[in-house]
Amino acid sequence: MTGALVIGARTLESVTLDLDALWIVVAAVLVMFMQAGFACLEIGFSRGKNVGSVVAKVLLNFSVVSLVWWACGFALAFGGGAWLAGDSGFFLHVGQTLSPGSPIAGPVTPADSGFVLFQMVFCAVSLAIVWGTTLERIRFIAYPIYAVVFAAVIYPLVAHWIFGGGLLGQIGSGMQDFAGSTVVHLTGATGGLAALLLLGPRRGKYGPDGEPRAIPGHSMPMFGLGVLILWLGWFGFNAGSTLTTTGARFAEVALATNIAAAAGVVGAAITVTLLTRRLDVGMVGNGAIGALVAITAPCGFVELWAAPLIGLVAGVLVVVSVLAIDRVLDDPVGALSAHGVAGIWGTLSCGIFAAPRLADAPGAPGQAGLIYNGSFEQLGVQALGVVLAFTLVFTISYVTFAAIKAIFGLRVTEAEEEEGLDLVEHGMYGYPEQFIVGGEAGVEPVADEPAVR
Repeated sequence: MTGALVIGARTLESVTLDLDALWIVVAAVLVMFMQAGFACLEIGFSRGKNVGSVVAKVLLNFSVVSLVWWACGFALAFGGGAWLAGDSGFFLHVGQTLSPGSPIAGPVTPADSGFVLFQMVFCAVSLAIVWGTTLERIRFIAYPIYAVVFAAVIYPLVAHWIFGGGLLGQIGSGMQDFAGSTVVHLTGATGGLAALLLLGPRRGKYGPDGEPRAIPGHSMPMFGLGVLILWLGWFGFNAGSTLTTTGARFAEVALATNIAAAAGVVGAAITVTLLTRRLDVGMVGNGAIGALVAITAPCGFVELWAAPLIGLVAGVLVVVSVLAIDRVLDDPVGALSAHGVAGIWGTLSCGIFAAPRLADAPGAPGQAGLIYNGSFEQLGVQALGVVLAFTLVFTISYVTFAAIKAIFGLRVTEAEEEEGLDLVEHGMYGYPEQFIVGGEAGVEPVADEPAVR
């Protein structure tokens, strides 16, 4: 028998392409569902008077990203192989031809829409990370303005430099970031840092002596649900980044992801207990998130034995960095630690643990890590990538938030912050029974709550 294997009236190649397209769309849906995880996590860490604003923010940001990514974000990220940005694929449509160097070779096909969707939800996740640092005091107008800049410029440039064959893919043998410890997570955390520096802490966060005060979130069960949803979505995030079902490589990536996350929980639990004599629920949850962030870059380049080590270190780092950062910056959900510090560790870990079997495969960026070849070259490329990505994102983000602050105002007033964003920004309460006498519509709200509870 000669020629391609025929299944019914179709070739094996066409069936494989359809399976790959199906897997990418399923993975994209899992990543999209992470928006629900971020919503639950942020609602859990917020006080009851601010929970509704999180819902509005998540829905609007995801929608803005979706439209801007289709219009220009994808084109700048993947529409060609120049060092700075792509130059084709604006308002993407089937049949449109992209410039040389694009991951989509030749004209865009219906199956390529799955790749576009997959990268779109990555951008949306990265943007969602930004806002964890800003809970309970930022004006709503900042969300859509920054979302446009983020989806049109900031994220596409970083994605192009690392995922799309741009600058950091051309330095040395190329930067390794399989699913986005830097592209997605460090980018989001860096944007959050820029916003936080201009926004300042919540009222009552720091006492007259400068010591931080706890401002507990209203629902740890909601936070825990958010962590579990994010954990689930990460299987689409990391395993989906294989972009194919061929060779079942995605299964190995999924297993490495889960092992790392589990080790992160254990590492965070042990560390926070030793440091505070309490098994803090938020720290344990962030241990899982930090480990998932850390394994995101190396999951496609390391052997399984390295995954729990990477996750364990991330869990420890998250606890230590949350406690340290809290003394100077008010980051309500620990995003700077779980996505920033852990994202840096995960990116650098590629330069240490990347295995020859995976790093030296045809088409794979970079080379094996330090423990295999004794060379610091890949670790140096990873470090350079972190520095360049951070500098780009922080600069554009800081300028954008500074402009918003100057033109519209970035932060609500003290009285508005006291009253709560739900009522001030949206005219309703997320939990009306807590704030309306008798839980009946049309009656006056109860007296203002204290700033710190």
